Amino acid sequence: MSPRPTITSPSNPRVRAAATLRDAPARRASGLALVDGGREVRRAVAAGIVPVELFLDAAWLASALEAESAPAADAADGLPAGRALEAWLAELEARGTAIVVLAPAAFAKVAFGDRNEGCVGVVPFRGRTLADFAPRRDRPVLIVEGVEKPGNLGAILRTADAAGLAGVIACGGGTDPANPATIRASLGTVFSVPLASATVEETLAWCAADGRRVVAACPDAPLPWHAVRLAGHVAILLGSEAEGISGAWQAAADAGRIALERTSLPMHGLADSLNVAATAAILAYESVRQAHAPPPPSGSPPP
Repeated sequence: MSPRPTITSPSNPRVRAAATLRDAPARRASGLALVDGGREVRRAVAAGIVPVELFLDAAWLASALEAESAPAADAADGLPAGRALEAWLAELEARGTAIVVLAPAAFAKVAFGDRNEGCVGVVPFRGRTLADFAPRRDRPVLIVEGVEKPGNLGAILRTADAAGLAGVIACGGGTDPANPATIRASLGTVFSVPLASATVEETLAWCAADGRRVVAACPDAPLPWHAVRLAGHVAILLGSEAEGISGAWQAAADAGRIALERTSLPMHGLADSLNVAATAAILAYESVRQAHAPPPPSGSPPP
C-alpha cells in the first residue's frame, strides 16, 4: 500500500463533517451514518454497504500493518492485519471508499469516547420503510414502539439475529436505527437483520395487510408468556421503556383491524417491569422453543 498523508488537525473540514454524523439532523440530511469498530465496518461491507470514507488511526494502522497477516474473519477486532489488511483496504478503494489516515487527536474527533479501535467508517445507511420490508412469513417479527435508548434497540437487533427472527420494525419514534450507538450495540447486525422504521399507524396497517397476529408484552396481562403462541406468522410487540405500548393497538383490535393478544412475564421482586431488550430476548427464544417443540395434543393450550 502506498503511503497516505496523515490529517493532523481535529478542525479539518473532512473530520468535522464526519463528527457531525453523531447528531441525528446530520444523519437525516445526508443519509450517512458513522460505524465504530472494525467488526462493525466489516459487517456493513458484508451486507453490501460500501463505506464512503474509512478513517484509520495512524498509530493503529502502523501497528496493524506490521503485524502478522491474518484474514478478516480471524482477526479479533474484525479487521485483517499485515498484507491482508493492505489487500482489504485496496479492495475498498477500488469500490470507491476514501481511506483517510488521522493522527490521534484528529481520530479522537470522529471516534466514540474511549472506544478507539482504530477504525471508523462513514456509510450510506438509514432505516428502510415498510414498502421495502419483506420478512419471512414463517418466523416472528419483533415490533418495538418508541424505544428511546440506542443500546436497547441494538441489543434487540442482536437478539433477532441470534434467534433467527424474520426482522424488526421500529415504530412510533424513539431512537434512530442509524444512531452510531445502535450500530455499535447491535455488533453490526443492524446491517443484516431486516429492519424498517415507520409510524404506529403504518405499522398497524402493515400487520393487518400481512395478516400478522400481534402479541403484546404488557406487565398486567393475565396470560403468561409460555401460554401464548409466539412461533410462526406473528408480530411480537414491545413498548417503550417508560410508557409501554400505546392505546392505538387496542383501538385497532377493538375495531377488528388486527388480532391482538397480551402476555406478561412474572415479576417477583420490587421492579414492576423488565428491560425491553431482556423481554425481547425471552419472548424471542420462547418462540424458538415453540417452533421446535412437538405439537400439543388436540384441544390443549399452546405450549
